[in-house]
Amino acid sequence: MTSIPKTPSRYRSRSDAKTPLTPSIISAFNSISISPQKRSHPADLSNPFITKSRQASPVKRATGGGVIVSDSFHRQAGGGVIRKGGIETRLDVVSRDYLPPTSQPRPELKRSRSTPATRERTQSTGDNRDRFITTREADDVAATLELMSLNPKTVSPGHTARLAAATGVPLNRRVLAYHEAPPASSSDSTLSQQRELARPLYGRPGELPSSTSSTTNKSRRIPTQPERVLDAPGMVDDFYLNLVSWSIQNVVAVALAESTYVWRADTGIVSHLSEAPEGTYVSSVDFSNDGAYLGIGLGTGEVELWDVEAGQKLRTMGGHQGQIAVLSWNAHILSSGCGDGSIWHHDVRVPRHKIMELLGHTGEVCGLKWRADGELLASGGNDNVVNIWDGRVGDVTDGARGQAKWTKRNHTAAVKAIAWCPWQSSLLASGGGTNDATVHVWNSGTGARLHSLKTPSQVTSIIWSPHKKEILTTHGYPTNAIMVHAYPSLERIAEIRDAHDSRVLYTAVGPAGDVVCTGAGDENLKFWRIWEGVGAKKKKEGKERSSSTRSGILSIR
Repeated sequence: MTSIPKTPSRYRSRSDAKTPLTPSIISAFNSISISPQKRSHPADLSNPFITKSRQASPVKRATGGGVIVSDSFHRQAGGGVIRKGGIETRLDVVSRDYLPPTSQPRPELKRSRSTPATRERTQSTGDNRDRFITTREADDVAATLELMSLNPKTVSPGHTARLAAATGVPLNRRVLAYHEAPPASSSDSTLSQQRELARPLYGRPGELPSSTSSTTNKSRRIPTQPERVLDAPGMVDDFYLNLVSWSIQNVVAVALAESTYVWRADTGIVSHLSEAPEGTYVSSVDFSNDGAYLGIGLGTGEVELWDVEAGQKLRTMGGHQGQIAVLSWNAHILSSGCGDGSIWHHDVRVPRHKIMELLGHTGEVCGLKWRADGELLASGGNDNVVNIWDGRVGDVTDGARGQAKWTKRNHTAAVKAIAWCPWQSSLLASGGGTNDATVHVWNSGTGARLHSLKTPSQVTSIIWSPHKKEILTTHGYPTNAIMVHAYPSLERIAEIRDAHDSRVLYTAVGPAGDVVCTGAGDENLKFWRIWEGVGAKKKKEGKERSSSTRSGILSIR
């Protein structure tokens, strides 16, 4: 019996009556040709999978009567190729279902010892060990140290021995190790202790341990013997006075008690210039900027003005109530420092010479210096004060008063040493007496203290080198030394100890800036070649310059 296919349920009639298929109906179905024409009936809106319109196939093919079923078509269908609207789609046939991979244990994160463990890992593993303390067994540590031995089994013993002999390091011994302190000296400990206790009594901070008369470093050497010595009998041994001056015309003036002498360095001629009035003495001398005139301060408060070339006194300017310990020139203005703490400006061109009075010290003014450009005046006194004054005179009246621009109280002793830097006009150096023994360098523009230097004894004078960045200082008891320092490091370059038999109190530098003259209470004037002047390297030894001195000892008187 032939089987009859059933109609799908969605197109099946509600009637339960079945229509049998006759052979004529079956042949009629077989004669029906399939065409690609569109259906005319509307889409079934009740089915959500059927849309109102269907997009046309992107690949169009010619419409014909029927689809020719060939053997190639059957082969394509059997191989998984399905033609639908002219589009060919190959389906990958999966022979087995997807199986998820089995869960693997999470790999441990490799990290350095300094990386902290995450909170998630700590909570998941429950590891509460300290990561800074090793958990290796003692045998593992011993094995690791064994591999660090200087003589492992894999190395040739002969090579190891030669290496140890060449480096001087014994086998299986640490290269760096602590050693005990060296044994104490076999000498008498009591004597050493006594030396240590007595050492502070013979020196001060900054003093060299050597007891030789001169000390220089390897890079800078200066002559330790003076080029010339002049006998100066009657020179007063007084810290507060200023008794030596050297002019630009290469003439040295020196005050010996009540007399004043001039010595011409180019010819060596000594002449007597002046004699102080009876009952007084010469307390200070200073040449004018051009070297033609010499100011002489007296113990009674008068200031004398002398013509050096003619040897005549031009005038006497009085008014001070104490001794004139220091003088300083600025063009036609001669400034004088008095024992009562006042500073006067004298105009030597007019009859009424006093044009201004500066009041800023309560003690004797013993240090006074004009800057080269005449804009500032620096003063130091026995009240341990350094004042910097405005150089502008202002109103030229007898009662004019000046106020200090800067006042510095860092010194703890009398300030006699005052010097302006010739190659940087804003720098001012000042030095204190016995209880201070300190050199300070100031910025005159801002008033700031730039550098400080502690010296072994009182500072009696300061000189800046005009050709080098160096400072020369002279000192009193106990060293009586001449010291040279580098600037700005203030490192000690050279020292001539015991330059005089007593305190080195008075200094002056030659016009060439190479020779320094020093005077002391031992009644000697000594000339030291500290620096090389301009063009000194081009001149041979034995040739004299206009500012040089000849060796020998002469007497001023």
